[in-house]
Amino acid sequence: MAKVRVRFAPSPTGELHIGGARTALFNYLFARKHDGVFILRIDDSDEERSRPEYVEGLMESLRWLGLDWDEGPYFQSQNLERYHRAANLLLENKKAYRCYCTPEELEAGREEARRKGEAYLYPGKCRNLTPEQEEKLRAAGRVPVVRLLTPDRGETVVEDLIRGSVRFDNALIDDFIIIKSSGLPTYNFASVVDDAQLEISHVIRAEEHLSNTPRQILCARALGCAIPSYAHLPMILAPDRSKLSKRHGATAVEEFREKGYLPEALVNYMCLLGWSPSLSGDEEILPLEEMIARFSLERVNKTAAIYDTEKLTWMNGHYLREGNLERITRLAVPFFAAKGLVSPNPGKEELGKLQKVVSLMRERAKTLSEMAEASSYFYSADYEYDPRGWEKHFSREGTGSLIDKIAGELEALPDFKPGTIEEAFARLAQETSLSLGRLIQPVRLSVSGRTGGPDFYELLSFLGREETVRRLRRTVQQLEGR
Repeated sequence: MAKVRVRFAPSPTGELHIGGARTALFNYLFARKHDGVFILRIDDSDEERSRPEYVEGLMESLRWLGLDWDEGPYFQSQNLERYHRAANLLLENKKAYRCYCTPEELEAGREEARRKGEAYLYPGKCRNLTPEQEEKLRAAGRVPVVRLLTPDRGETVVEDLIRGSVRFDNALIDDFIIIKSSGLPTYNFASVVDDAQLEISHVIRAEEHLSNTPRQILCARALGCAIPSYAHLPMILAPDRSKLSKRHGATAVEEFREKGYLPEALVNYMCLLGWSPSLSGDEEILPLEEMIARFSLERVNKTAAIYDTEKLTWMNGHYLREGNLERITRLAVPFFAAKGLVSPNPGKEELGKLQKVVSLMRERAKTLSEMAEASSYFYSADYEYDPRGWEKHFSREGTGSLIDKIAGELEALPDFKPGTIEEAFARLAQETSLSLGRLIQPVRLSVSGRTGGPDFYELLSFLGREETVRRLRRTVQQLEGR
C-alpha cells in the first residue's frame, strides 16, 4: 500500500456530532494502523452556513477524544485562488463551460420536470455558446457559473472498499456547477482539488456522501488527478431505525462531555458503531491501542448501526471503575464544583477528599455528572430522606430505638476502620437476631438520605465516627418527633 493519507473534513456549521466523530475516528484508526497521516481540513467554503466560532469547538472536541491530527487544520476559504486556477484550466481545455442561465430560467425547467414527474437535469443550454454570445450575455449583466462538461453515456463506477462496485448512469448526471456565480467553489469541486493537493490516498466518510462520489470522480478525471480509494461508512440510526436527532438524546460530542462521559468510553462506543473487531463480534471493551491494531475496513458493516445510549453508559461505568483514580478525580472536579461541593481549583487537601469520594462512588456511578449528583451527602448533612426509603426502613416500630442502639455501639468502637465497623454489625445482628439488611438499611438512609450507594462500611469509615453518630442521632430525633 502506498503512503496512507486520510482526512477528516468537517464543515463548521455546528457542533461535532457522533456521526462526524465516528468518521474522524475511523480515519484516525486507519491512518495509525498503516503508519499514515491523519489530516484535519475545515470545509468552510459555504459562506452562508459556516461559522468561525464552530471551528475551535470542532477542534476541541477532537482533542478531547484524543484524535490528534498530523497536518492542518487546512481551510478551504484560504484556497479560493487554487480553485479558480483549476476551473480556468478546465475552461481552457473545453472540459467545463460558463453558464449564464438565470435562476428564473432554471426554476422554470425544474417546474416543467415536476409537471412531467421527472427528475430535473440541466439540459446543457450553454454548452456551445460562442465568444460573441457570451459577451452579449455579460453585457446584459448576467453573471455566469462554471459547469463541468459531463459524459452523456456510459457509467461512472465507484469501487468502494466497503460496498464493492457501485455504478452510476452518466445520463443521470447533468453538467453540474463547480464554481458558483459568487465565485465560490461547490463542495464536490473544492473537495477534489483539495484532496489532490493534499495527496489523499483514501476518502473514508459517511454513506450520505456516496451520491457525491461519481461527480467527484468526474472532476478528478477532468483535472487529470489521481482518484483516491473510497470507503463509505454505514449510517447511524436511532433505536427505532429513524434518522438520529435531538429527540433521541445527546448526539454531539460536547453534550456527552457535559453529561460526564469519559472520552475513552465514547471512542470505544463509536468504534463499534458499524465495525467489528473480530468475526464473533462479541468483544466490547477495547483500549485505543487495540482498536488501532485490529482496525480494517473489511470489518466495517454495510448495514446501518443502531445508536444505543444504554450501551455507551454501561461502557462509561466500566471506564470510571477501571480508570486511573487521580485522572478520574481531576475530570470530576468541574462536575463537583458545579454542585458547589468543591472549589473550581481545589487545593491538595480538598482534592484528597474528593479522590476518596470518587473512589467510593465510582463503583456504581455511570457518569461523572451522576456521581456528583449522588455525592452531596459527603459534604453536607443538609439532605432530605428518600420518601420511599423512609416508608420502607423507618416506619417499622422500634426503628428509632434500633438506630440509637447502633449509634451507641459505633461510638464505643476502639477504631473506626471498615473492618472494625463490619465486625460490630455482625455482633449486633447476632445479638438482636436481625438480618444485616435490617440493621444496615436504616443506618445508610440515616447517614446519606439514600437507600443505595457505595460500600456501607467504607462509607461510615469515611464519614468518621463523630459525623456518623451525629447523623444517626439526628434521625432518631426526627423519628421521635414525627
